[in-house]
Order: sequence, then C-alpha cells, then structure tokens
Amino acid sequence: MREKPKQKVRIWATFCHLSALLGWILLVFLVFIGIPLYLPLNLLAPLIIWKCKKSQYPWIDFQGKESINFQISLTLSTLFVIAISLVIVLTSLSFAITSNASSNEIKNTLDNLLIVILSLISVKLVLQSFLVSFAAIKAYNGEHYRYPLTMRVLR
Repeated sequence: MREKPKQKVRIWATFCHLSALLGWILLVFLVFIGIPLYLPLNLLAPLIIWKCKKSQYPWIDFQGKESINFQISLTLSTLFVIAISLVIVLTSLSFAITSNASSNEIKNTLDNLLIVILSLISVKLVLQSFLVSFAAIKAYNGEHYRYPLTMRVLR
C-alpha cells in the first residue's frame, strides 16, 4: 500500500489544482471590466508550482501534471467554443442581412445566440469548478485522482 504524502506536500498539490481557478476568476474579472482578453492564465500558477516543486516531491509532479493537462484541455475547448461562436454569429448575421430582416429580428437572433453562448460558458465554468475542487480535495487527502476527458499532454 502506498504511503500517504506529508501534509506540506499535499497542501502544495492542493494549491496546484486550486490556483487554476484563480486564473479563470482573474480572466472573467478582466473581461467583465471591459478588457477583451483571452490569455491562458489558468495555466500559469499550476505550471509555476509544478516546475518549482516537481523535482523535490513526486506527489506534486503527479498532481501538477494532472492539473496542467486538465487546464490545457479546458483552454483548448474554450478556444474551440469561441471559434464556433464567432462562426455562428457571423453566419447568422449574414443570413439576417441578406434576407433583409428587420433590425428587431437581427437583435433577437443575436440575443438568442448570446444566451446560448453564455449558458455554455456558465456550464463549463461550474463543471470546471466542481472537478478542480474535487481534485484538490483528493490531492489533500493523498488520494490519486485523474480528471475525466483530459488530453494527456504531459506524461
């Protein structure tokens, strides 16, 4: 049976998971105040923790890779959703303009698209918050946890 890592190591591993949420919160705050910026801030803190502590503690190496792999997967899926959203918005606008739709119909189309996109992003953020919190709890308890549906970039 594997020995449980020391508490100091488990705290660093937990912070490696939770620090990714801080990056998302900072990004949402920047967009909310009007700075249209998309940087993978969610990768920065886990990457720094993992790089600094991976050679000292194998537990942080494992947990850091898991956290970074999950955040890479989330970042790529977010970029995919943004790209698809832009295509849908531009396609909808072009159909509305070429069919001589009234400004009210165009506004309704864009409002509906915005609701769908915001719903997708909200579901993604809630799911991510749940999975990251669950992984952080598992890391703190010294249990192995692997995120579901994650590309394993770092092995």
